[in-house]
Amino acid sequence: MQTSRGVMSGLTTTPMTQSSTAISEIKNYILAKGLQPGDALPTESQLCTDLGVSRSSVREAVRTLVALDIVEVRHGHGMFVGRVSMRPMVESLVFRGLLNPGDDHRGLRDIVEVRITLDNALAEPVTQAWKNRQDTELDQIVAQMDTHAQKGELFTEQDRRFHMRMLEPLDNHLFLHLTEAFWAVHTLTVPLLGAPRPEDMLSAAKA
Repeated sequence: MQTSRGVMSGLTTTPMTQSSTAISEIKNYILAKGLQPGDALPTESQLCTDLGVSRSSVREAVRTLVALDIVEVRHGHGMFVGRVSMRPMVESLVFRGLLNPGDDHRGLRDIVEVRITLDNALAEPVTQAWKNRQDTELDQIVAQMDTHAQKGELFTEQDRRFHMRMLEPLDNHLFLHLTEAFWAVHTLTVPLLGAPRPEDMLSAAKA
């Protein structure tokens, strides 16, 4: 049976440097110790000793892991396991979509299409999860969406909250995190793709 160390090693496709070795070993340490977001990590000096690499390699590794939200540095307090959120993926997807602006933002449209496809794929399990259930919070969100739509205003935040709330009963929480990530990308890219017309917003609110 493949271990977590083996899985992480399999993700490395470039030649190993001291820095990349330190990155892998810090991730392996987190997994081996069963650490969770917010748990403390060894000091920089201790990591140098344990990993047998230079201080500069550890610092470079930590910078990389901070960018990936795997490690959090709290100045004056030390290093901790990060939130391991989808934020790096969101930033990468948005940047990827912006790389070729001359193609009518096709990359951004592809991202939105993936989000819509994910929504459609989750429709059936979400329907089953909410069968015979009532929720006043959902009713309030829908009412807010309708109010904004009637005024010709965007209701992006309410729409996001609606989708997140709908996914909460599902056993697989990765659906929630992925959908939230794609909604973040969607929110950032909508201004470039053109805002929806008031009648489109009203139709969405009543859907």
